[in-house]
Amino acid sequence: MADLALYQYLLIGIIFIWSGFVRSGLGFGGAVLSLPFLLLVHNQALVFLPIISVQLLIFSSITLILNNRRSQAIGREHASTVNWPYLRYMLGIMIVPKLLGVFGLITLPAATLSIIIFSIVSVYAISYIANKPFKSNSKFIDAVFLIVGAYISGTSLIGAPLIIAVAAQHVAREQLRDTLFALWFILGGIKLAAFIYAGIDLQLIHHIWLLPCAWLGHLIGLRFHKRMLSAETPMFFRVLGCTLLMISGLGLWQALNS
Repeated sequence: MADLALYQYLLIGIIFIWSGFVRSGLGFGGAVLSLPFLLLVHNQALVFLPIISVQLLIFSSITLILNNRRSQAIGREHASTVNWPYLRYMLGIMIVPKLLGVFGLITLPAATLSIIIFSIVSVYAISYIANKPFKSNSKFIDAVFLIVGAYISGTSLIGAPLIIAVAAQHVAREQLRDTLFALWFILGGIKLAAFIYAGIDLQLIHHIWLLPCAWLGHLIGLRFHKRMLSAETPMFFRVLGCTLLMISGLGLWQALNS
């Protein structure tokens, strides 16, 4: 990112504020709702994914620690905010496709990876517009969603909608958010380790100014968490879906003509 224009840096900072806001407000979506915008600013996924992975590790661990301390403070010493048995079950299914996805990310050309990412986001956007979110109703479909979600997560960190479609049906509401944060921490750690092993530039210098941006968004998301949840109406998701579909269309056009 050393050769970008000033306006590009400003846009990237704003997008990372948005990413932190979504991640803390919903418990997911920090990547899927920011990566398409980032690729429109600078069409190089491997520039942004290490930054997103590091931020995922930092903010998921902070959230887990604070929530567990809060749980203990109200007298629930033995109650974890994470459903560890189901988390282990999901990881057992997801670990191999996750690693295959990471390998694909490292070896695929940037333009090809961008086309894959924008195509996936377009499918999510259409599901939001049609008010038909991904749902699972059998163990076989559960496994398929987890495998596909893990592979997508390996390539681009945007497999959350498929994974959540499974987890939301098997994890208690009060444990769902922290169970997802624990899962994102592990998956993000795997991807970051692969980046380091492959010699990918982690853009460490840019963490200095992008971490505060994401932290600002994180604080705003925590403050308005309840309001965001109450705003999760079909109309909200349709507007969100239309926006994502438009951005993805522009991104696909840009990638195909690059």
